[in-house]
Amino acid sequence: MASSRTPRRPARRQGGAASGSDAAHVAALYRRIYAVIRRIPRGHVATYGQIAELAGVPRAARVVGTALAASSPALGLPWQRVVGKKARGRGRISIHDPVGAAMQRSMLEAEGVVFLGKDSGAVDLDRFGWAAAASAKPPSRRRRTRS
Repeated sequence: MASSRTPRRPARRQGGAASGSDAAHVAALYRRIYAVIRRIPRGHVATYGQIAELAGVPRAARVVGTALAASSPALGLPWQRVVGKKARGRGRISIHDPVGAAMQRSMLEAEGVVFLGKDSGAVDLDRFGWAAAASAKPPSRRRRTRS
């Protein structure tokens, strides 16, 4: 026997993709991430996870990758200094595209970073890793108050 009721439709999200407050939150988060990346000195690298922790979002390495992917060249970020974590004390180039990986490697070598092996994208973090705690404080999350 057929039911007289019409099938139920799934609820629709209000506001489409992201609300204004979500977009503002993401923009503020990306600014904090970019501020940390700008502090990485020439000749050093930092891991995605390290940057996430310094930006105030520990265990959010993928968010750092997303922020970098969303960045534009106009920001002037030293993106080449951001690497993935390979193992304890080892970082690695995370770009899967061979042209992009070669570009990152070349830029890092020009800054004095030495790779472990001819074809390896691995970097010794004990030697070339950025010790952020020793060099500067993480960016403040508090807003300035007007006097």
